[in-house]
Amino acid sequence: MKFLFTFCFSIIFSQVVVAQQKPYQDEFAHTFSILARDAETGEMAVGVQSHWFSVGTAVPWAKSGVGVVATQSFVSKRYGYEGIELLEKGYTPEKALNHLLKQDQNKAYRQVAMLNNDGKIAVHTGEKCVESAGHKIGDNFVVQANMMLNDEVIERMYDAYKMNLHLPLAERVMSAMHAAQGTGGDIRGKQSAALVVVSSEKPKNPWDDRIIDLRVDDHQNPIKELDRLLNVHRAYEFMNKGDVAMENQNTEAALDAYGKAEKLLPNNTEMKFWKAVALVNSGDVKKAVPLFERIFSIDKNWQKLLERLPKADLLNIQPQALNYLLEL
Repeated sequence: MKFLFTFCFSIIFSQVVVAQQKPYQDEFAHTFSILARDAETGEMAVGVQSHWFSVGTAVPWAKSGVGVVATQSFVSKRYGYEGIELLEKGYTPEKALNHLLKQDQNKAYRQVAMLNNDGKIAVHTGEKCVESAGHKIGDNFVVQANMMLNDEVIERMYDAYKMNLHLPLAERVMSAMHAAQGTGGDIRGKQSAALVVVSSEKPKNPWDDRIIDLRVDDHQNPIKELDRLLNVHRAYEFMNKGDVAMENQNTEAALDAYGKAEKLLPNNTEMKFWKAVALVNSGDVKKAVPLFERIFSIDKNWQKLLERLPKADLLNIQPQALNYLLEL
């Protein structure tokens, strides 16, 4: 009898242990996210926000010419890392996701979406994801969320993305994230956000893989801050275009690009400084003078920097003209 009791207790206990195997050691990134592909450019993006620290280090995964993945709820980074690997090997998102789900005893707690370079999509919302949880697939995009305040979050994300197809992909994704937060978002609040955009083609250099890679790790209003960073990113894109135009001796195109950058960041002193430097290098010191005057009135350290540029071959100017600028 004692043997039988011990045997039965062992069986019951082992079943309880198995039942208690839950993914509590995994990152607790309950959240909303969107994966999207631009049908014209082929660019792919992941946007995510969560009431969890540094969500951008766990949820979004992306690779140019391959695809994008968002793994959330109780996060298993394996879905991101191996998911991208499988997509690169030619697996469809559905086949890749099913392959990983079969190996995961905690799949009931997972929420994962995958989108490949062809716009094919696969998504899984486990039955143990905290409500409100779900997903919705559109044409070249998918939205997913768990632990939301209400059931409207997913619908509003979906609708907002479709209503803003005229915007660049990154801004389109941001519109969906704003809609999600505006409808209630994460029931716990907000803390971090991330935005990643990759190309439809593999880059020549692997370190140039990401077109946009922005993160807000800890902020009272992470989506608003992510918006600000995206605006800064766009401004520096124009600055880079201006620099290239100057290298090609196209001053008109350069000034146009610099002007667009300044409209996006009117209070950015550094942009004004390098625009003035570019004018000097193009031989137009006269146009650069009023710019330098305003810059130096803000901070004399810019004047010290200007003095150091000729030695680094970043400023092409006669000594007399340089001395004039240094005395402004």
